[in-house]
Amino acid sequence: MAEQQRPVRILMAEDSPSDAELARLAFKNGRLVNELTIVKDGVEAIAYLRKEGQYADVQRPDVILLDLNMPKKDGLEVLAEIKKDPDLKSIPVVILTTSEDERDIMTAYRLYASSFITKPVEFEKFLEVAKSIKSFYVNVVTLPPNEDT
Repeated sequence: MAEQQRPVRILMAEDSPSDAELARLAFKNGRLVNELTIVKDGVEAIAYLRKEGQYADVQRPDVILLDLNMPKKDGLEVLAEIKKDPDLKSIPVVILTTSEDERDIMTAYRLYASSFITKPVEFEKFLEVAKSIKSFYVNVVTLPPNEDT
């Protein structure tokens, strides 16, 4: 198993305040060290990743959790932009959404999503999913080097 030498930085694009709070609680719960930043829509996610405006001094995330159904710019548009950008395309993107639509699943993988997870609506199951994502990206995989470190 890979062992990270520093906290894993997670950027979550999520427009639902209740889902964002669930994620914050789930990632806080447990002994694994990470940094979670939540942005409310796709436009804000791209601004964060490109270090624009208020995000000029942020550090590049190691993993992106992306909801599909967001205002301004949906998750598939954000995913396509990330994977077309030579500076961002190596960041793993996990689609975490309520959608179970096969077209969304196929499109996400065609756009090089690392994985597609349907968000459970039950609190306990949501916590399990968040803990699994956290554990996988902190303890199992070796992430690409982060240029901001």
